[in-house]
Amino acid sequence: MLSERLSLALETGALKVPDAGAIAVIGARAGDDLGRLPKDRVEVVARHYPDHKAFSDAGHAVRTAVGGPYAAAIVRLPRAKAEARALIGAAWAATDGPVCVDGQKTDGVDSILKELRRRAGAVEALSKAHGKFLVFEGGDFSDWTGAGPGLVEGRFRTSPGVFSADGVDPGSRALADALPRALKGHVVDLGAGWGYLADAVLSREGVTEVDLVEADWLALEDARANIGDPRARFHWADARTWRPERPADHVVMNPPFHESRAADPGLGRDFIRSAASMLAPRGHLWLVANRHLPYEATLQDAFRDVQTLGQTAAFKLYTAAHPRIPRKG
Repeated sequence: MLSERLSLALETGALKVPDAGAIAVIGARAGDDLGRLPKDRVEVVARHYPDHKAFSDAGHAVRTAVGGPYAAAIVRLPRAKAEARALIGAAWAATDGPVCVDGQKTDGVDSILKELRRRAGAVEALSKAHGKFLVFEGGDFSDWTGAGPGLVEGRFRTSPGVFSADGVDPGSRALADALPRALKGHVVDLGAGWGYLADAVLSREGVTEVDLVEADWLALEDARANIGDPRARFHWADARTWRPERPADHVVMNPPFHESRAADPGLGRDFIRSAASMLAPRGHLWLVANRHLPYEATLQDAFRDVQTLGQTAAFKLYTAAHPRIPRKG
C-alpha cells in the first residue's frame, strides 16, 4: 500500500525529500497516510470527491488537477493505463526533482516500470505488499503529457481514466433504451459519469430539470462539455450523501460496484438507499445492474413496489416506486 511503501522509500533513502518546494501526491485515496511527508509542503491532487474531502478535512492543501511547479511528485497508479501515462507525464512536466510511482501489481506497476526504464534509464524500485514504489528523474515523457479527451459516438467527450471512456457502457445503453418516453418532471442522475444517461433523459420533452451527481471531477467536466441543455445542473459530490433541494420525481442510475479492483455490492446498495431518500412519495427509481449483483433485497427494503423491466445476458433492469426511506434534507 502507498503508506507502507512510501515509508520504506524514505527509510532506505530511495526517496530523498527536497529541502524546499511543494510535494505533489497525485491520486491519493482517503486512508493513505502521508504523515511522513512535511504537511505544510504537500499538495494532494484528488479528483474523486470523497478522497478530496477527506484530505481537505484533514487540513491538507488539495486540488483536482496537477499544478506545479513541484520539488517532487508521487503518483498513485490508477487502473487505466492511458490515465497512468497521462498522470506520470503531467508529474514529470511539473516537477524539478524526483518523480515517484506507487502501484500494486494488479494495477500494472511492473509494466510501467519497464516503460520507465526505457525512457528514464535508472529507476529505483522497491517491492512491498504486492506492489512497487518507483523513483526516477529525467527522461522524456513529453508524449505522455498530451493525452486529452477523446470522442465516443462522434459527440461525447470522454477523458482517460473516467468510467467507460472508450465507449458507451452497455448497461447504461440498455437503461436509456428502457426509459419511458413519457418521463417527466425533476430527474436525478446519480453517478452521472460523462453524461450519457442524462443526455437520454433530456431527450424526453416532459423533463423539467436534471441534476447530474458525480464524484469524479474529470467525468463531471466531460459531462459539462457534453450537455449544454439549460435544464441540466451539475454537482461534484458523493452520491451516497448528496440530496436535492426538493424531492425528485425520478432517479436514474447505473451505480458503480467497486472502489478498487474488488467488487463491492455495498456501494450499489448505498446508491439505492440514497435514491429512495431523495424521491417524492410517488417517485420512481430506474436502475441497471450487473446480473450477479444481489440488489433485490435492498430494493425491497427501500421501496414498496419493485418490478423487473427486463434483462440481458449481463444486466438486469429494475424500476421501483413508493420509497420506504424518509427523505432527509
